[in-house]
Amino acid sequence: MGRPSAAARAWSRNGLAELTGRPGGPPLLAPDGVVDRIKALGKQAGVDALALTAERARFLQLRRQGATSCGGATRLLRTADGWLAVSLARDDDVASVPAWLEVEPRSVDDDPWPAVAAAVVDRPSAALVGRASLLSLPVSAVGEHERAGPGPAVAKDLGGAAPFRKAPVVLDLSSLWAGPLCGRILADAGARVTKVESTARPDGAHQGDAAFFDLLNGGKEQVAFDLDTDDGRAALQQLVARADVVIEASRPRALEALGIDATRALKADAGPQVWISITGHGRAVDRVAFGDDGAAAGGLVAWDEEGPCFAADALADPLAGITAAGVVRTAMVAGGRWLVDVSLAGVAAHVQGEQHGTWASAP
Repeated sequence: MGRPSAAARAWSRNGLAELTGRPGGPPLLAPDGVVDRIKALGKQAGVDALALTAERARFLQLRRQGATSCGGATRLLRTADGWLAVSLARDDDVASVPAWLEVEPRSVDDDPWPAVAAAVVDRPSAALVGRASLLSLPVSAVGEHERAGPGPAVAKDLGGAAPFRKAPVVLDLSSLWAGPLCGRILADAGARVTKVESTARPDGAHQGDAAFFDLLNGGKEQVAFDLDTDDGRAALQQLVARADVVIEASRPRALEALGIDATRALKADAGPQVWISITGHGRAVDRVAFGDDGAAAGGLVAWDEEGPCFAADALADPLAGITAAGVVRTAMVAGGRWLVDVSLAGVAAHVQGEQHGTWASAP
């Protein structure tokens, strides 16, 4: 094997090779095209994208686990006609497995994975994904996502606004990793960012590493409302009306229940100019995804002679956050009123591109 390319060395230097590959095998290097597209997303956002994608793994001291995600909650499983990424990160996900696979509940009492692997191996991927979506299970077929355009996001310009002349006021309604990372990047660039949480349903990232949560959110103003009350919803609506940029990671119907409609807010005289919507598979698709299964849906997995394994740690999450921040920066200069659809699967598909085949082993 010859000397690795500059792109491959950058992948390795940032710790991403150590997060990619089988636990007993060599680290795997991403193809040059994949690395170059990640770096391009970072350039648009004004950040080092490769460094940010490995950030959580450094905090949690994660390592590569092959067909099991670095965080341990997601697995790549063979089906009758391909590969499936199944995430069982939440208690509700495990509880839904018997209904999803039509198996006895006692078969998943202690460890659901043997039952899941045995049940999916003889079934087609599309049928498994379709039934999982009805139960809001984060399940994706590897490479299923069809790209909606040449870029990593889909942006609709509603027009009618001048370029930004000062640092924006940003409202961060998102949770977990992708949206909060977007807010953090904007805050680091001088934006005034307010993170809003529901008192009844706070950001699930509170249950993880506290230091990593503070890294994503420590530079933001933070408020919490009881969104089950009229007063709480009214307070949220007022913040939306005063914001220049809104970041959210909810399905549209969830926001509608709070009295918020992205298109209506963008068209209002007093309202945001940029609305960033981060979802698993796109605003029009009522499906759930997390970083690892979202990356798999876009085909962004590493391949060796045994099949696919996860590429780094929940890769679609930080890439979506970086993409969103880059779109905001571009929209601030261009002017207009933008509704931006950033999906984990879509960003992953963009980064993956037409690159297929075995990933190289690190020397």
